[in-house]
Amino acid sequence: MADRRTLFITGASSGIGAATARAAVAEGWTVGLMARSEDKLEALHEELGEASHCVPGDATDLSAQQRAIAETAERFGGLNAAFANAGTGLDTPGTENGDPEEWRRMIDLNIMALLYTARASLPELRKTRGHLVLTGSVAGKIHIPGSIYGASKWFVHGYAGNMAQEMREWGGRCSVVAPGMVDTPFFSEPKPDKLKPEDVASAVMFALNQPARANVTEVTVMPTG
Repeated sequence: MADRRTLFITGASSGIGAATARAAVAEGWTVGLMARSEDKLEALHEELGEASHCVPGDATDLSAQQRAIAETAERFGGLNAAFANAGTGLDTPGTENGDPEEWRRMIDLNIMALLYTARASLPELRKTRGHLVLTGSVAGKIHIPGSIYGASKWFVHGYAGNMAQEMREWGGRCSVVAPGMVDTPFFSEPKPDKLKPEDVASAVMFALNQPARANVTEVTVMPTG
């Protein structure tokens, strides 16, 4: 499998991460899967077979991400792309009534874990002139009254642009995928008229499949409903 391209994904056990893993394997990639839910991760690994390698772990732990990426690169002979997808929202919105401890947990996952994915993957991506993909949000492109979640995604969008400039210096690429509302476990209630995880996965694969001369720096995907 050494000649196949390899993608590492955080938040891989469900939603956008799992859909992207399926889409990548269907297109001939191998995938490294990281998430906290060991049971769901193992089930996805069994579904995808030898084209996948799963490493249960917490994305907010830098050493765990470094270990997962090292295992993925060793298992498949390198790393061509990393998808910093793990993220969360807030149960209690707003600043005056919000929960500061919940803010901290969200920032740790939406910002610090994303930075850890970049830090841990860049040494491998340099070797392959690889691609870093980040899950942003339409909430990181517009102003929503008092949205701390949206502010965390503004960080992601700004960081993605900065990394695109840095990585181009050595032939690498960075893209941010910004979906509108997606029907995933992120929400407590189903959103049947909104985007499906597969729609976002298609956008990720579109960015990854561009020729080396082209970098799709941002893809925005909105539901029609």
